This record gives sequence, C-alpha cells and structure tokens, in this order.
Amino acid sequence: MRPKITCHMITSLDGRLHPSRWSDPVDCRIGDLTDRHYDATAERLGAQGWIVGRRTMAEMSAETDAVALLDEPRQRPPHMVERNGRDLAVAVDPSGRLRFDTGEIGGDQVVLFLSERVPDEVLATFRETGVSYVFAGPDGHDMTAALKMLAEATGVEHLLLEGGGATNGAFLAAGLIDEVSTLICPAIDGLAGVPSIFDHNGEPDSRPTDGQHLRLLACETLEGGVVWLRHEIVHD
Repeated sequence: MRPKITCHMITSLDGRLHPSRWSDPVDCRIGDLTDRHYDATAERLGAQGWIVGRRTMAEMSAETDAVALLDEPRQRPPHMVERNGRDLAVAVDPSGRLRFDTGEIGGDQVVLFLSERVPDEVLATFRETGVSYVFAGPDGHDMTAALKMLAEATGVEHLLLEGGGATNGAFLAAGLIDEVSTLICPAIDGLAGVPSIFDHNGEPDSRPTDGQHLRLLACETLEGGVVWLRHEIVHD
C-alpha cells in the first residue's frame, strides 16, 4: 500500500503558482495572505510529511551540476534513517543532484526518490549526512514504486504533494493523487506561459486526467477572501 497523497497548493484566480507575480488584494499584501493561510491549512490536513520536486527542494538545500549516472540500473536496498515520529521531507531527485548538510529540514526527515542509476559514491554521500533514500525505478520516475517502498520502510500513511507544476502533473498523470486542497487567493497573474498547479509534460493530445473525476468535499472562505476548496479524486 502506498500513502494517501493530497495535493495542497495556493494559487491565484487563474491557477498560477508564483505569488511574487500576483496582484495584491484591495486591503492587504498578497504575501500576508499566503503566509497566513498556507501552512495553517496544511496542518489541518493532518499529513505526516510533504513531497516536492528537485527544483523546489534546492531552494532549501544545495545542488551539484549534473551527476554522471550509471550506464545501467543497479538494484540496491533503500536507506532509511529511523523516523522517530518525525514528518518526512520528500524530494523527487532522479539523478541525485541535491546535497544536504544534515538529514533534516526544519525538523523533518529528508527522503529522496532516486533513479536506480545513481552511482554508489553519491549514495554514500547521502548516508554520511543522514539523508534517507528510496528508488523510483530505472529512470527515477516510478513514483508508485517509490511511494510503496517509503510506506513499507516508515509506516507513513498520508503525505502532502506541494511541488511545482511539473511534479504535480506527473503525480496526476500517474493517478497517484487522492485529494486536492486548493487555496484560491483574490489575485491574478495574467501572463501566458507562467507555471500552473498542474503542468504535465505529455504529448499534445495526451489527457492526464483520463479516468479521474472530482468530488467536492468542502468549501470554506478564509480571512482576506481566500477560498479553500477540497476535492476527492475518484478513479474509474
């Protein structure tokens, strides 16, 4: 069994992801609204950790240039530091480019989803700094395998997906999102091409939501005019 995944995002009215670009509401700064509501609502969801992509995690850590991967995937065991009740800080990092001074971020245990082609010396670096890792298939994109391995190793039952549009889109297309928690701010970005909540990198005629249907669970208006929507994703 894999953990339940809730995609928890805060967005402008037009579905964009970068608050620094959004218009301010009439009576406050947009940054005040995002700071006030995002983490507070996340806590109400009762998850045991969060998942982001490599680029998002790099804002909280460091990263190297491209890693020379093995020519062929190699089967090796996952490495999991004792959780001891901590939440998990999970990053999808297929090529193993992220680097950490310790195995924690804000008290949460760092776990990486890696390709089976990451070399042994990079894995040793992670172990030396207390970073946990599991493998996501030969190319590092098998999120189902990684999530099952993570649940088996840690017992975690619920994680928040808080990635950029590409990471969220990959989970959506794989049918791995169970709920969507969306904070809609009274703000607009307006520029074409700016990343949105879900940006699946598929073929022009692909349909990443095929077989997935939304059911409204809750709708709540928060201070400052932010609307919090929660939807269940029902799979065929």
